Amino acid sequence: MSEESVETKKKAAVKIPRSVLRLRKERPKFVRQESWRYKRLGEKWRRPRGKDSKTRLQKRGWPPLVKIGYRSPRKYRGLHPSGYREVLVHDARELEGLDPRIHAVRLSGSLGARSRLRIYEKALSMGLKVLNPPRGAEE
Repeated sequence: MSEESVETKKKAAVKIPRSVLRLRKERPKFVRQESWRYKRLGEKWRRPRGKDSKTRLQKRGWPPLVKIGYRSPRKYRGLHPSGYREVLVHDARELEGLDPRIHAVRLSGSLGARSRLRIYEKALSMGLKVLNPPRGAEE
């Protein structure tokens, strides 16, 4: 095998094993303690540090603590379930330099229908997978 073919093998979209997809589904939603109780607290994770914190003490019936054991294997981390690296696109120029074997495009929600369609058509012509195609777009 030449060096080039070895490199292309490394780059292609990854087939995510079912076990990893199952782990993703089973991973709990880590919430900040008492966030359900007080409106002023967001759900974004904060480590519980209180002396008598039930969450910190990992009491039954309280949300689970973030731990290293919940982490997914590095090879599959941050990948879309289809196996592609997801790239958020706001402009057609952002499509340049993307590899159709590795990247999948997600069109920004702030785009209007016309520019969404324009970017979608350009992405298709480049051979990129679009994760959220616009309405009425024919594939």
